[in-house]
Amino acid sequence: MAKIRLTRRKFIGNAAAGIAGAAVIPAASALNAASYRRVLGANDRINIGFLGCGDRSGGHQNMVRVSQKGKNLGVAAVCDLWKNNREKAAGNLKKIFGTDVRQFKYSEEMLKMPELDAVMIATGDFQHAKLLMQVVEAGKDCYCEKPMAIDLEEARAARDKVLKSAQVVQCGSQWVSDPMQKKVREIVLSGRLGQITKIEQVWNDNGPRWHNPKDPDVAAIREEDTDWNRWLLGKPYEPFDPWKYFEFRIFREYSGGITSQWMSHAVGLVHFYTNTAISDSMVANGGIFGWRDIRQNPDTFQALATYDDAGFLYSYTSNYANKFGDYTCIRGKDATLFSHGGEGSARWFLVPEHQELPGGFDFYEGMKEAVSRGKAEIVTTEEYGNKTGPVYLSDDSKYHLDNWVDCMRERGRVPNGNIHTGFWHSVACIMATKAYREGKKVYWDRSREEIT
Repeated sequence: MAKIRLTRRKFIGNAAAGIAGAAVIPAASALNAASYRRVLGANDRINIGFLGCGDRSGGHQNMVRVSQKGKNLGVAAVCDLWKNNREKAAGNLKKIFGTDVRQFKYSEEMLKMPELDAVMIATGDFQHAKLLMQVVEAGKDCYCEKPMAIDLEEARAARDKVLKSAQVVQCGSQWVSDPMQKKVREIVLSGRLGQITKIEQVWNDNGPRWHNPKDPDVAAIREEDTDWNRWLLGKPYEPFDPWKYFEFRIFREYSGGITSQWMSHAVGLVHFYTNTAISDSMVANGGIFGWRDIRQNPDTFQALATYDDAGFLYSYTSNYANKFGDYTCIRGKDATLFSHGGEGSARWFLVPEHQELPGGFDFYEGMKEAVSRGKAEIVTTEEYGNKTGPVYLSDDSKYHLDNWVDCMRERGRVPNGNIHTGFWHSVACIMATKAYREGKKVYWDRSREEIT
C-alpha cells in the first residue's frame, strides 16, 4: 500500500473539520465490499462487539449502557483470548441488556458476523494499531482505545488504512468531546489569553500504578487457558508471563507506561486546545523511584516539548509517589487558564494578567475569593450548570461515545477523536518514550514523518 503523506497544514485542517463536524466523504474507490455489507439507516440499531474484555472494556460496556436507549444501540459479541474474560463480559452484558451475546476467542471469527456494525477495542497498548487495521479491513466501524499506537510504523500504517477506508474511527481520548474542554479550546482560539508561550500539565497519583502484587487474574490464568503467541501479536517471543499479560502497562516492550497512558490524553488535549499537531522537539527524564517492584517503565516522569510554529513550550509531569497539586496551566501574555485537578478536570478558571498579584496569583487567597473580587472568572458551560466544574470525571464519557455513534449514522462526519488526532498523540508519546529511554533530544521530521 502506498504511504499517504499529509502536510501539517492538511493535518490540522482535517482535525478542525472533524471537531466542527464537517462532511468529509471518502472516495468511492475506498468503499470495498466489506463496507457495503450493511448500510445503516438513520434509525437502524447499531450492533456493537467488544474486543478485549478486561477492566477498560467494562467501561466501554457502561458507556453503551448509558447511551443505549437514546442512540438505539445493541450488543452482539465479546472477544477475548482468555475464557474467563469472555464469560465475565457476556454475563455482564446479559445483566445490562437482557440478551445473550456470542463469545469468540479470536477477532477474525467475530468480525465475520454480518450483523456486527462496530467494534470497541480495549486490549493491550501494543495491540491497538494492528487490531484497528483488522477491524477496518473487515468493514466495521471502530472505537479504539488510546494510545492508538506505540510504534511509529504501525501508527502510520493504521492511519493510512483508516483514511483509505469508509469506516468511522473514534480514538478513545474522550476529553476532546467534553463540553468544558471544548470551552477551553474556544477561549484559547479566541485570542483572549494573548500570545501563549507555555502549557503545563502536572497529573499525579500515589500508589503502585498498574501493578497489583495480589492480582487475582494473574493467580487464575494458565498458559493453556489462552493463546500466548497470539497475545504477543508479532512481538519477539518470550516464555509465558501472566504479569506481562495483565500488567502490560509497566513493561517496556508492551507500553510506554506514563507516556502511553496519561500523556496520550494530555498531549492530545494540547493539540485540541491550540490547533497544533505533533511537537517539533522533545526531551524527557525520570525513573523508577517510588515503586521499585517488577515494573520496567518509570513511575516518575517529565517531558518538555517545543511547538516552534505556534511558539510555545509544553511541559508534562507525572509522579506516582505523591498526589499533591494536580493542575493544568495555559499561560498567555494577557491571561492564564488554570485547571485545578488532573486528567479530565472540569474545574477551570481564567485569571487576567497585569493585576500585580503576588507571584502572578495569590493561591493563599483562594480561587473562589478571587472570583468574588473580580480577579478571576469561572470557566463553565450549560452542561455543567454554569457552575464550577468537578475535579474528577469518569473515563466513561457519554459525550465521546455519542459523538462516535452520531458520526456512524451520518457517514462522512468526522469524529472528535478521529484518526488524525490518534496519529498525533501516538507520535508525541512515541517521541517522549524514545527521548526518555535513549537519553537524547529527539525531533519530528514533518516531511519524512520520522523521528530523528
